[in-house]
Amino acid sequence: MEIRQLEFLKHLVRFKRHVYLDHNATTNVSSHVRRKMNHVLKSCYGNPSSLYGIARKSAEIMEEARELVADAIHADSHEIYFTGCATESNNAVLKSVSNHFYPQKKKVISTPIEHPSVINTLEFLKTQGIVVEYCPVNRHGRVSLAELEKLIDEDTFLICCVLANSEIGTIQDIPSIMKIANRNDVLVLADCVQAFGKIPVDVHEWGIDYASFSAHKLYGPKGVGALYVKQGSPFAPFIHGGHQEDGMRAGTESLHNIAGFGAACQDVNKLLAHTDRIRGLKRQFTQRLKEVKPDCVINSPEEHCLPNTVNITFPNVNNAGLMAMLDYHGIAVSAGSACSAQEDKPSHILKAIGLSDQATQETLRVSLGCTTSARDIRYTTRVFKNYVEGRTLLVNMITPAQLNEDILFDEQTYILDVRPQLLRKKLKSLPNSHEASFVSIGKYLPQLPKDKHILVVCQGGYLSYVVAYYLRSKGFEHVSNLQAGVVGWKARRSDLYQRYAGRNITVLQPAR
Repeated sequence: MEIRQLEFLKHLVRFKRHVYLDHNATTNVSSHVRRKMNHVLKSCYGNPSSLYGIARKSAEIMEEARELVADAIHADSHEIYFTGCATESNNAVLKSVSNHFYPQKKKVISTPIEHPSVINTLEFLKTQGIVVEYCPVNRHGRVSLAELEKLIDEDTFLICCVLANSEIGTIQDIPSIMKIANRNDVLVLADCVQAFGKIPVDVHEWGIDYASFSAHKLYGPKGVGALYVKQGSPFAPFIHGGHQEDGMRAGTESLHNIAGFGAACQDVNKLLAHTDRIRGLKRQFTQRLKEVKPDCVINSPEEHCLPNTVNITFPNVNNAGLMAMLDYHGIAVSAGSACSAQEDKPSHILKAIGLSDQATQETLRVSLGCTTSARDIRYTTRVFKNYVEGRTLLVNMITPAQLNEDILFDEQTYILDVRPQLLRKKLKSLPNSHEASFVSIGKYLPQLPKDKHILVVCQGGYLSYVVAYYLRSKGFEHVSNLQAGVVGWKARRSDLYQRYAGRNITVLQPAR
């Protein structure tokens, strides 16, 4: 058998196993949810706002879904509003409640480990006169209740606190936070997105005023969220137009997504039944990793933590390279929140719990799901062990200091810039770069030369690692990654950046 044929068979065997360990980013749509959505798409096309029979059926399906969501979180159905996503829900609450209290009250207290949809909205509200203060958290991400109470004053109208953190899995003491809020007549918004389906959620028992949810985190569809607003809590319409969602969110509803969300909520108790098994697999996984690399640091707390989530720092192991290698072997993990995955900057959550910039670049998040098996864990740890022991494929690395004029202008060098467009505007490309979209990299393969040295670059050396391993998996033998990316090269070789950056750039068009 020829060597190339043997390599191809090895490639098939390697990719025969796919292990998905990024359930905090999103989940697959369950068969139950798909059946419900397919039925609605096929048979229930009436507009829920119309009056004839097929429209009334659509309205009935929507209200049934509303009741299912409400039952799953122990709320009343009239307290549930459907939105496009949890980001929209968080935006709606923060802006509506701020408008309600301003200028009589101007202060919001939050935590430094919130989702970007909260952090970035609060930053916007600062420009509108709202004062935002962040309550410190300990090394495991738990809010200091004593510090929280100290921060509250007569100007405070809202506390924002994520129930369960997506990156480290920390679960906050919402009941205790509510007691503090009630003593001081302050409202509370709890981002419950990551917690829903992993731990029990009871909004009435806790007494919170607002809570956000998203269907795609519990095996439902993307593009639909839910917002809980406690009866009597201030809230104003956030999309104006028609009467939909009790006049709060105008626009024809996405009925099939809403029905899918309801179906996913029917299965919440089944998801919770997997908790002990998943927690046991997580424990096995961390034990195996410690055996392979004893100096690894578990950032997720042992107590008050989601059963499926573990955040791990591997000293002296670049997380981008590790994640790309795992992806090469069919294993999906992440380096943090999916909403920040392409930003090439340290996680604000890991920084908030005390990790250094270097440690954040050596950290991965693994999040298990209800279909994760013991075989998945064994396979993943075996691949990781091979990587640590130097028995797996590595991508060549070029440091910023090594990237000189000889390499830049060598006819055998093909520079592939995979940065998002926004980042290209912040820093010029390397000279002679060929710009391509990271998310559509597969469509550019026919244009890439297999007889040249492909140097993959991005802003900070993160996305390029993933692409470099991907190209190796597709048969490109001469592939390198620029360590620290364009940022690192500019800092190390500012003379070359000033002299050549931005020259002779080619924008590749993806093959159709």
